[in-house]
Amino acid sequence: MEAWGAAATVALSVWLALVLGLILLPSVIGVSLGISELYMTVLVKTLEWATRRIEKGVKKQQARMLKDSASNGIIQRVNTTMEKEIASLHRADFELSDIFYFCRKGFEAIVEDEVTQRFSSEELVSWNLLTRTNVNFQYISLRLTIVWVIGVLVRYCLLLPLRLTLATIGIHSMIVGTTLVGCLPNGSIKDWLSELVHLTCSRILVRALSGTIHYHNKENKPQKGGICVANHTSPIDVIILTNDGCYAMVGQAHGGLMGVIQRATVKACPHVWFERSEVKDRHLVMKRLKEHVADKNKLPILIFPEGTCINNTSVMMFKKGSFEIGGTIYPVAIKYDPQFGDAFWNSSKYNAVSYLLRLMTSWAIVCNVWYLPPMVREEGEDAVQFANRVKSAIALQGGLTELPWDGGLKRAKVKETFKEEQQKNYSKMIVGNGSSGNLSSGTEPD
Repeated sequence: MEAWGAAATVALSVWLALVLGLILLPSVIGVSLGISELYMTVLVKTLEWATRRIEKGVKKQQARMLKDSASNGIIQRVNTTMEKEIASLHRADFELSDIFYFCRKGFEAIVEDEVTQRFSSEELVSWNLLTRTNVNFQYISLRLTIVWVIGVLVRYCLLLPLRLTLATIGIHSMIVGTTLVGCLPNGSIKDWLSELVHLTCSRILVRALSGTIHYHNKENKPQKGGICVANHTSPIDVIILTNDGCYAMVGQAHGGLMGVIQRATVKACPHVWFERSEVKDRHLVMKRLKEHVADKNKLPILIFPEGTCINNTSVMMFKKGSFEIGGTIYPVAIKYDPQFGDAFWNSSKYNAVSYLLRLMTSWAIVCNVWYLPPMVREEGEDAVQFANRVKSAIALQGGLTELPWDGGLKRAKVKETFKEEQQKNYSKMIVGNGSSGNLSSGTEPD
């Protein structure tokens, strides 16, 4: 037993020494030894080989159907508005056939509506060797199965322990580092050390995900006293952005481990955490955010206006609150590469532990981050119009579909006001057409 204990101690010491020398120290000084680049090169070649094997192993017709279903969806939609479609019937008054438009829209929504499908993982055209439960996967060859088995061993027996070690070190370093920095008096030294701790710990956590991040247009990076807004796919969006710069976070205070991290980090950095009772007081939230933005020496605020995670294919409605604060808005577009791992958190299906396990056992997290030119609210532009303009810029840059729907539909039903608005539009259209039709025929309206 003593021999086994000694061997385990030696193995643990060697493991920690390798982690410290090859990963942690390079993270602190912000350099790369090229290990992750080599890993990504081997991974890309492996997935390319697997894709070719899959394409050879399936019939061309099946492959074509797979691509069509992934790109076009289950049904074909006619992208016309109610006004245009009913007006094309070339008649004035209401007819019973009008109900067919609403029936078709209802069937489309039941089969595959454009909202709820944004809250499920995006469909891949080709299997990425991450799961055997993909409905499109079939047995292809022995060699491909052997590669998959090797991949499982690598991901669960090598990468998972390494990533858990790095995540544990990164989280503990964040808590201890920010707590110590928080004991210092306010000043330039405290600010510098706080940024150093946040950047270093974020780099460690990115390496814990085997993250490969490409930052574009760094000249547009958010500046102090501004507001950074970005599309939201995953909780790790925060780590992705803080890996390249420091931000003041805004969010609700939590309990448990997240609460410990929040209470530690707020001592060193001016994050804005709200209690549950305060979140309901919109005026209080706005007041605290405006006070933060008014101080040009404070870090830029990081806000995700969608309010919930969307599946990396779309950008949904931006809540107007972030755009009523004032100041300069710095838009950021984030787009993940789903070939290497699914970063989207479907909180309705997976709890936090299951989601983190899926991340830790994926191949890698690869994404692009674009810093867009700063934007300010124009004269005569209300908060909703400004939010939509920023959302359009992010969607265009990230290659994402722009949708007008509220992400709150992930957990709530459509508001009655939305239904009433459609009813009012239809009634106004019928009343208008009926009046013009009667007048043109030379009769007086009733």
